[in-house]
Amino acid sequence: MNAAITPDKAPLRSWLPGFLALAAIWGSSFLFIKVGIRELHPLQLTLYRVAAGAVTLLVVLALLRDRLPREPRLWAHLFVVAALGVALPFTLFGFGEQRVESMLAGIWNATTPLIVLPMAVLVFRTERLTLRSAAGLGLGFLGVLVVLGIWEGVGGAHFTGQLMCFGAAACYGVAIPYQKRFIAGSSHSGLSLSAVQLLLATLQLAVVAPLVAGAPPVPTDLSGEVLASVLALGALGTGLAFVINMRNIRVAGASTASTVTYLIPVFAVLIGALALDERLNWHQPVGAAIVLVGVAVTQGLVGRRRRRPVAAGTPAVPAAEPAGRR
Repeated sequence: MNAAITPDKAPLRSWLPGFLALAAIWGSSFLFIKVGIRELHPLQLTLYRVAAGAVTLLVVLALLRDRLPREPRLWAHLFVVAALGVALPFTLFGFGEQRVESMLAGIWNATTPLIVLPMAVLVFRTERLTLRSAAGLGLGFLGVLVVLGIWEGVGGAHFTGQLMCFGAAACYGVAIPYQKRFIAGSSHSGLSLSAVQLLLATLQLAVVAPLVAGAPPVPTDLSGEVLASVLALGALGTGLAFVINMRNIRVAGASTASTVTYLIPVFAVLIGALALDERLNWHQPVGAAIVLVGVAVTQGLVGRRRRRPVAAGTPAVPAAEPAGRR
């Protein structure tokens, strides 16, 4: 394959609109969570969000005439991913945003790749630790300490909220290499696998949420803005966003598509400031910038040697997987 026609060389106009739309959708998710928890317990919000996302993907599956997998072993692995990569992190972000600004939650989401790498290296053995990636990890966690502002002391609701958001990112950090280790080799489409994850997460939350938070309110009892936020989180942020991400990967390549990670906190901060009049302390955006540089180093986007042009007929090297979902 000639390098000029590989996905990463696609014309900018063919993938940039979808790329920016995805960053805006995932970046705005933290605003919708902030609005949703005004009237809903975080578990109830996650239940409604995931159920709406599952319905969205099932409709898309029906339109594309795709099928859900049938293998019991695959469903068992997807059950684990549904808990670690959907139900738990979505709920933790809800609990976190009861205590911190939506824009700060968006910043913590960007730390996900810093958790993915050590888990992939030490637990799932799907990656190797290099000097460059170790340096990126060190730089990234320095940024985490700066975001936390540890020189100001620890404790309090705000600090606890930040830890909850970091815990949500850590859940993604475990779920992503788990999925790569046990699910990535499946012959089923990413759309069908994600639909199963959302279905299983809905089942998990339908059992847990009433026991912990009580029966969820009837949607018609919610205010218009909360109901709109729930639908936006589910249909857009959890359903349609995955379809857009799949197209971005197909058109631009996985390496380019994964860099959406760097724009999500930018949109989260802008939307939080404009829509909710939120403000950050000086060290939080500074720490976020350090985190993103660390992530760029671990992913080989900084300090990477240029590859020689690929000759015609040479198999293309598969690009890296995207960083995850929001």
